Amino acid sequence: MAAFDIRGHGLGLRRAMLRELEAEPDTGMDFWEVAPENWMEVGGTHGRRFRAFTERHAVLCHGLSLNLGGPAPLDEDFIRSLRAFLDTHGMRGYSEHLSYCADDGQLYDLLPVPFTEDAVDHVATRIARVQEMLGRRIAIENVSYYCATGAEMSELEFINAVLARADCLLLLDVNNIYVNSVNHGYDAEQFLRGLPGDRIAYAHTAGHLARAPDLVIDTHGEAVDERVWQLLATAYRQFGVFPTMLERDFNLPPLPELLSEARRIATLQASCLVTPTSRSAQYG
Repeated sequence: MAAFDIRGHGLGLRRAMLRELEAEPDTGMDFWEVAPENWMEVGGTHGRRFRAFTERHAVLCHGLSLNLGGPAPLDEDFIRSLRAFLDTHGMRGYSEHLSYCADDGQLYDLLPVPFTEDAVDHVATRIARVQEMLGRRIAIENVSYYCATGAEMSELEFINAVLARADCLLLLDVNNIYVNSVNHGYDAEQFLRGLPGDRIAYAHTAGHLARAPDLVIDTHGEAVDERVWQLLATAYRQFGVFPTMLERDFNLPPLPELLSEARRIATLQASCLVTPTSRSAQYG
């Protein structure tokens, strides 16, 4: 199966949704996303429900603990277990964050990698090893961050260098671009145009919390801001329409409300079906 064999619009799956989705399986979602760490060791009733779900639906994985930018060695036992999980469930793709989250132990946060040449080499080498072990190309997500310690290049230069050197794909988080543009004072559309559209595997959109005119917190706990929807439309017009999903991790509304917000992605995609200006290659 080609990497990221998905289309259209999707939603992040939470365990609490499974019972409702069993009763109302025809949600109109084209794909679903899960964190593999939340499911790899699950057995019993929940495990059987999850297996039945992945047999019926297109599902992909978004990792939380691979620690691509961290100093500790890659956990290759985990990566081998992850490959078995991806294969067992026929997962349509695997993505991770361009960040670090562990050293001597799990840090339980996604921390920014310094924007340096040494970090580019470090992260790209680790991504290449993960891709080799998983037997598939992965996507890395541009992350939100609140300080850029020791930066020797811009965020955009860093992301592009990692993508090129690792020969991996991009999980484009549109909300993170908006959040960073406010917090670090850059133009979100200009940043977006500087990314390699031909490497976009799929995208996230999500909500955030505005604390001040120059401080936005990436929470995934609110409805998507209208300015983020506008930025997503700009991305579609720039690169062509690509698969996109709604992330919501906290303050979860009733499932029908979540599905309705996710369907707004499909409406936006339909309105932006134009010939792409930059999305010229297809990665598998």
